[in-house]
Amino acid sequence: MACVSQPPADAHPGPLPATGVSDDPAVDPPRPSDDEPGAGPDEAPAGGTADGRDDSPDLTHRERLLLALLGPRRLALGATAHDRLWGWLGVAIVAAVAAVLRLWNLGRPGTLVFDETYYVKQAWTLLQVGYEADWPEEPNPAFEAGDVNSFLPTADYVVHPPLGKWMIALGMRFFGGAENPWSWRIASAVVGVVAVVLVARIARRLFSSTAMGIVAGALMAVDGEAIVHSRTGLLDNMLMIWVLVAFGCLLLDREQARRRLADRCGAILDAGGAIGRYGPGLGWRWWRFAAAVALGLACGVKWSGLYFLAVFAVVSVLWDATARRTAGVGRWWEDALVRDAIPAALVMLPTAALAYLGAWTSWFRTPGAYMRQWAVEHPGEGVQWLPPGLRSLWEYHLKMWDFHNGLTSEHTYEAHPLGWILQWRPTSFYWRSYDPGEAGCEVERCARAITSIGNPVLWWTAALAILVALYALVRLKDWRALAVLSGIVAGWGPWFLYAERTIFTFYSIVFTPWVVLTLVYAMTLALERTERRETARARVRVGITVLLTTIGAVSVFFYPIWTAWQVPYWFWRMHMWLPTWI
Repeated sequence: MACVSQPPADAHPGPLPATGVSDDPAVDPPRPSDDEPGAGPDEAPAGGTADGRDDSPDLTHRERLLLALLGPRRLALGATAHDRLWGWLGVAIVAAVAAVLRLWNLGRPGTLVFDETYYVKQAWTLLQVGYEADWPEEPNPAFEAGDVNSFLPTADYVVHPPLGKWMIALGMRFFGGAENPWSWRIASAVVGVVAVVLVARIARRLFSSTAMGIVAGALMAVDGEAIVHSRTGLLDNMLMIWVLVAFGCLLLDREQARRRLADRCGAILDAGGAIGRYGPGLGWRWWRFAAAVALGLACGVKWSGLYFLAVFAVVSVLWDATARRTAGVGRWWEDALVRDAIPAALVMLPTAALAYLGAWTSWFRTPGAYMRQWAVEHPGEGVQWLPPGLRSLWEYHLKMWDFHNGLTSEHTYEAHPLGWILQWRPTSFYWRSYDPGEAGCEVERCARAITSIGNPVLWWTAALAILVALYALVRLKDWRALAVLSGIVAGWGPWFLYAERTIFTFYSIVFTPWVVLTLVYAMTLALERTERRETARARVRVGITVLLTTIGAVSVFFYPIWTAWQVPYWFWRMHMWLPTWI
């Protein structure tokens, strides 16, 4: 009997009978069940607790399903006022730290930094004429001096969609115009602070621990890649925020779908029925829809958002399949395909495509935009069944595709993706050196640098944490391992297919949140695996404390070369731990 006859109940289930659990990952963590090999730490067979025991015989079937599908720690999260308070107060504290690190002296240096030379000027002309206009030869000195309207009346050929530049433009629109370097970067800074909040809240829900959520937010707040990209007007930070929003939405969708499954199947079981070969439909998935919108907007910043769309969609459907198996659906794999995977594709792909087209609204509305009139000027050419505007956009996209695939020019800071996770060849965004008496230099030689390098201790330990997550995924079947690895796979893996192109380590900002989440996951797992061995657990806590303290100290040490402080040359040289960093 398929459990489809009961209406959905999407409300929070309310408090369950006491389970004796805590949101501290070191206390009473759920464990994989031996009765269901595929169950992760928050998934147990329906009818028992996460370790296979049935300690609460008075629970309804719905309550048992909730325990099986979400785990006792997730259901207990936020059960106390203290936990709810710190769920937001702790996040507010790390967000405040992030804001200070990103906003303080944001206008330094007062020149265009690295690829700001493209994106800031393009953003400004988008704001002025609705498209990315061309500029005369060597426009930067005049632009930096305040002559920001020397652009030409012709459209520039640009190779990235416009949304990220519109986000930069909004900062200039509301915070002083293009004459103020602070306004070039304020949008990136705001995005950087929001990313810290999202990482903290996502980690809290992912690991069912307020403490580990705060830790994740703090690590994101002090990481060098996150700080540098939050203080420069580039596109990659804008791409990062949209894929992070999408991931958070899918995490909420996972929980909402499991609550619905527990409600609908539990009602049948409580009435004396049975879950048959097929389970219920789960209704309209608003959070999945929101994720599709965010992923379409991510593609509207850079095309590499497509990889996140593909990976996240697969992960979301896998979560649905394991939920149906855990709930006791007989043909769970077939059920997941018909009721979850196909509807997900029918919703997510068109939604993402429409959101992506929405990012091109100004291009459609502006006749002078690059190649906007191509269809009119080339009648009978291109994809004839498309309307003229879309036909022109399609030809523009073909030209952009050719550019990206042919980008093989040498660059001093190009880096093979294999070294990204170790920050083997970080990208120098800005470098100036000064002799004594020049620009206030009072020593033998001074330097200013902006080096897009992640906190080395954080990234090196996160590289080891990836191995831990792979082990947990294969050996423990832990769904959280798949979650934290998904962003790394989507943001890092595809670049190995383009290793012959001119690519850079700073692209790794897009998957930096998942680098942080993977490291925090390894910490959480270490606490969980030692929860019944007090001495071992104490050692793990000491080790985590030492690691976090070291990461914080290293961030303090590196902050000057992330933010263009003028420092003695010898001080800058002290930060070049590897010859590949110079």
